[in-house]
Amino acid sequence: MGLFATLFQIGSLSTVTEEEADAFMAEFEKLVLDIDAFGIFTHNLTIALPMFIPGFGVVWGLFSSWSTGFAFASIAFTAPEIGEIPPLSILFFSPFGLMELVAYSFGISRSFILIRAIIKKFDLIPFIKPTLIEIGIVTGLLLAGGYLEFYMIEIAQKEGLIDMPGF
Repeated sequence: MGLFATLFQIGSLSTVTEEEADAFMAEFEKLVLDIDAFGIFTHNLTIALPMFIPGFGVVWGLFSSWSTGFAFASIAFTAPEIGEIPPLSILFFSPFGLMELVAYSFGISRSFILIRAIIKKFDLIPFIKPTLIEIGIVTGLLLAGGYLEFYMIEIAQKEGLIDMPGF
């Protein structure tokens, strides 16, 4: 969790050029166009599952963390009022952010545990059940988080707090 949060914070402090921000926002708008709660879940799950791959999952997870922070910096560049929100508060103080943080931390941690077991030539059979249980927990967290995030976005839009295309 600490590494994920640290790299997210580093990414959010990145200097973003106008071209990078425009390119990101164009891709972001395509991604969220007509997305629903299940779409949010599916997107987050496709990010989370590779995090369980031994070794690669650690690198993927930490890269995902940094790139999510960079995405925050890009959004803040185009919408300065977002820049007033401390980036880590989104992770630690929003229910869906915390759910995603925990889910991604499970994947990154399991990736490390599995690569360590492979390097030390441990029998991998005892690792199957805990890995499957963790994948189930991650799936549940991300499913609940996707629906919660979508619900919170809808509420914020109805209250006029945000204006996001596609929602």
